[in-house]
Amino acid sequence: MPATMDTPETKTPNPAAGENTGTITSLITGILDDGKTLARQQMEMFKSEVREDFKKSVQAAQYGGMGMACLIVGALGLVTAVAYLLHEQFHLSMWVSWGIISLVFLGIGAALALASDRILKSFNPLPDKALTAVKENLTWNKK
Repeated sequence: MPATMDTPETKTPNPAAGENTGTITSLITGILDDGKTLARQQMEMFKSEVREDFKKSVQAAQYGGMGMACLIVGALGLVTAVAYLLHEQFHLSMWVSWGIISLVFLGIGAALALASDRILKSFNPLPDKALTAVKENLTWNKK
């Protein structure tokens, strides 16, 4: 029997059959392409979330602006009426009546400003979902 030598077969990989055709260069290129795709998807998510929040903010500002205009007109009429009421019912000078009304509104304004400050400090205006996804991807890449 002739002695046979075990020689490795040199076979051309078949990509259609799912065989590995990658070299180190192609693997690195694939990883970089995947990273670019992931970064692009993260940016699109970030843009989408910012657009959604911006649309809601614009709508709220529109309704808020119209509401404030109506409230200001109504409040001016009410303030004038209360000042005249104090003047006529309690026989106060007009300047004293207006002074009392001004102090009341200063107190209300200060309380509303404090409430607004607390509300603004209670949330993060940055897009939370997109930032959370980016953080998850970064921690995954470190593993």
